Amino acid sequence: MSQATMQQIIITEPGGVEKLAYETVTVPTAQADEVLVKVHAFGINRPDILQRQGLYPMPKGVTPVPGLEVAGEVVAVGSDVSKFQVGDKVCGLTNGGGYAEYCVVPESQTITIPQGVSFVQAAAIPETFFTVWANVFQMGNAKAGETVLVHGGASGIGTTALMLCKSLGLKSFATVGSDEKVQAIADLTDAINYKTQDFEQVINEKTENGGVDVILDMVGAPYLEKNLNLLRRDGRLVYIAFLGGAKAKDVKLGQIMMKRLTITGSTMRARNTAEKAAIAQGLMENVAPLWAKGECLPMIYRTFKFDQIQEAHAIMDTGEHIGKVVVEVL
Repeated sequence: MSQATMQQIIITEPGGVEKLAYETVTVPTAQADEVLVKVHAFGINRPDILQRQGLYPMPKGVTPVPGLEVAGEVVAVGSDVSKFQVGDKVCGLTNGGGYAEYCVVPESQTITIPQGVSFVQAAAIPETFFTVWANVFQMGNAKAGETVLVHGGASGIGTTALMLCKSLGLKSFATVGSDEKVQAIADLTDAINYKTQDFEQVINEKTENGGVDVILDMVGAPYLEKNLNLLRRDGRLVYIAFLGGAKAKDVKLGQIMMKRLTITGSTMRARNTAEKAAIAQGLMENVAPLWAKGECLPMIYRTFKFDQIQEAHAIMDTGEHIGKVVVEVL
């Protein structure tokens, strides 16, 4: 490639959407185990919002430029790269830096875009599918025939989890914050408006007090008691965020023991390259065939142009989105 400079988006200081700005920098160089992607689209994710607010900084030594997922065309490869070549259409889970015209991605975190999948759709795949696969199906060990409860069911993570559950033979419930969102995901799950209904009561009624096997929770402390009540014996509660609070009181330890419950959680940012590679392999083996058939493709709420990053973040700030918000670079 001949282009020497590019535009990228930076966070000038912690704060609101007005703290997002553009700068011109040198195009990055792919290291031995990386591919350089000319970005056609990238996804906006909750960690990006938290990073902008100063609540979720990048690890030491990692670019402060936000952006965890991109889709585009490979324009250069590192000396050790063997799976990809210049011209390949790919999407990838970045280690940051996705809000740019070019981005380097580790080969092990890069996925070939299946035929028929657009760059916009592909840009919405990596962060949510890596997160859901790792937490629901690897750590949560969800299996066909089981029942999963997804809190935040209308989010990018939530819709991804619900699509995978439906395609892989699991029953699901989801909590959402409006009747509009209930209707929007009605074909994926049994959704419950937590603002007007008691989700614990509703699920108990619909399962004849049988409960659920796995819970994916991004709310945190306020839901802990209800979550523990709903879990079946050998149930698994998996945390990926705690937007409602990080400190829980009066935990029923006896209930955890009697039911043999597992409480766990993770962040994607803290995982090393080998761990992310294992997740990518799981997706390629189990989910890529679904994408190729047109199944489990991300639910896209809105797309924005590269010069509309503040507007894209503003939509995420409202929490009204259903599915993913994507920025088109080209």
